[in-house]
Amino acid sequence: MKHLLSIILLSLTLLPACSPSPSAEVAATADAIAPPPPRHDIEQLMAFDEIAGLDFSPDGELLQFTSKRSGVANLYVMPAAGGAAEALTDSDETVLAIGWFPDGERVLYASDHGGNELHHLYVREPDGESRDLTPGERLKARFVAWAPDGASFFAATNERDPRHFDLYEYSTTDYSRRRLFTNDAAYQMHAVSGDRRLVALSRIHDNAHTDCFVYEVESRRMRRLTEQGRRIACVPQEFSRDGRQLFLTSDAGGEFSRLERLDLESGERTTVLAVDWDVTGARLSADGTRLAAFVNHDARTVVHLFDPGTLERQRVLDAAPATVANFALSPTGAIATVESAGDMPGDLRLYPAGADAPVRLVDSLPPGIPAGDLVPGRVVRFHSHDGVIVPGILYVPKGIVEGETRPAAIWVHGGPGGESRIGFKPMVQYLVNHGYVVYEINNRGSSGSGKTFYHLDDGRHGEADLDDVVASRQMLIDTGLVDPDRIAVMGGSYGGFMALAALAFRPDVFAAGVNIYGVSNWTRLLANTPEWWEDLRRLLKSEMGDWEADPERFEAISPAFHAGNIRRPLLVLQGANDPRVLPVESEDIVERVRANGVPVEYVVFPDEGHGFRKKANQVVAYRTIREFLDRHVRDAAPPPAPDPQPAMTDGETSGRQ
Repeated sequence: MKHLLSIILLSLTLLPACSPSPSAEVAATADAIAPPPPRHDIEQLMAFDEIAGLDFSPDGELLQFTSKRSGVANLYVMPAAGGAAEALTDSDETVLAIGWFPDGERVLYASDHGGNELHHLYVREPDGESRDLTPGERLKARFVAWAPDGASFFAATNERDPRHFDLYEYSTTDYSRRRLFTNDAAYQMHAVSGDRRLVALSRIHDNAHTDCFVYEVESRRMRRLTEQGRRIACVPQEFSRDGRQLFLTSDAGGEFSRLERLDLESGERTTVLAVDWDVTGARLSADGTRLAAFVNHDARTVVHLFDPGTLERQRVLDAAPATVANFALSPTGAIATVESAGDMPGDLRLYPAGADAPVRLVDSLPPGIPAGDLVPGRVVRFHSHDGVIVPGILYVPKGIVEGETRPAAIWVHGGPGGESRIGFKPMVQYLVNHGYVVYEINNRGSSGSGKTFYHLDDGRHGEADLDDVVASRQMLIDTGLVDPDRIAVMGGSYGGFMALAALAFRPDVFAAGVNIYGVSNWTRLLANTPEWWEDLRRLLKSEMGDWEADPERFEAISPAFHAGNIRRPLLVLQGANDPRVLPVESEDIVERVRANGVPVEYVVFPDEGHGFRKKANQVVAYRTIREFLDRHVRDAAPPPAPDPQPAMTDGETSGRQ
């Protein structure tokens, strides 16, 4: 759901200039494309090395990361100068890397069971054994930060109250702990000062308003850093090493989120970084000598490095046209990055101390697939039905000849309020390699296009956002590259809802739909959110509306109640352990649409939750999607023309199409 910790804001008024239609630009690019590459099966494409969770060892000699080389994300370690990687864990459950303990012999990581999102924190001991530091049946744990002196780390759990996360300090020697903050108002924890006296917190009021606070541990006094009642999004990032200053992001007074340094004694604010894009976060190096600020530059992450004392900018890491997907700072001055684009899954690169150019440590391309066989993807904007400029990422297959048209798929991201970003997506590359044009639309309400754009869908889901998706179909047709009768709509989570809404409320527009763990009944979903979403319920009410006070509206936008309108083929994929979109959401829509006599396919993964994380399951899911689209979109006869609408009589008004 739309989470203010990850909102990315970009001013509509400062969007790069674009023509009313990208048709000529896209067509010209397609004409220059080289001959088509060979078709690759999904197993080949999924053989890429997916690296995440970078962290240098305390001496800077080793790099720790996660990789799916075993088929499931596990921990690996390799020499920072390059060399073979060694597996540290061999788990059947997804492992999320956190970082090294100060002794350089132990590592901290998180893991859940079957995608249930009840993550615990584990330490991998020097002898290879793992120990659960947060045991319990129904609790969820979140890592917060390491203490600068290495004597402890900070984590939050909801063991006391499933709705709220309390903050604990854990010893790095014997794992004993003490509670620093008892949370009874759904605060979110971001940082702890080096002397343990202060905790930086935020609290969500609605989808445009998050307050910043500093909590004094000894006196238990809560100090508000934002003006009472002012609707701004403020998120703490890091304390300075002496605890006198706090780095935070704020969108006060503008469309953009910027990075500021707040003097906690005087209240003086100093702007560290304000650009014509949104600053999404900041991080201090372990020794406190370097400050990294992350900018969402048109769906790509660019990293700016500063001296946190003088605020002098030291360098900018811009991997254009790729994105910096992961990042780590070494105590020796080196920098490690994972850089990704549509045609580059995620190369691991090292910038030695003082070097301008990186050394590639890991080539992430799947064996036997050259980069020239893949499509990088690029941001393309179009004017929607009402003139609003809508961005998205377009992938055009190679080898389209003049006059030829291809099938297409429009992908809607999760959220509401998410954003499709530049990067490698194996499902997208698989479809494009098999001849499909793919457009990842960032419809109104998405992050990345400014506060104004972000709020254009508030209380209008299934309506204003859906109109953008329909308009993007026409944009694709106008390129001359896409067959109007062979366009599908797809999405996951909120995007799955959008796919269902398109089939239910615009039943003659798309040739087929793919719903991946999407919402079919909003009232049911919002009444059954996970217990630990207490901090997000206020946000959801401002985003979606009040489902208890206005049940009629939520029934009106829920596809389950309008499934009788669906007459185009539907594929539904679901994780059995999904705690966000419960399996009943998929089961219900499948049953209702099958009653129409419409082709419906349903696949359930018993060991997945909200998102398919295991490579074996991803292979099955992506192949199922491609084969479904081949049958019902690429190779199917054009759908019948819609029935003509009867003439309206006096007193009637046109309803939803």
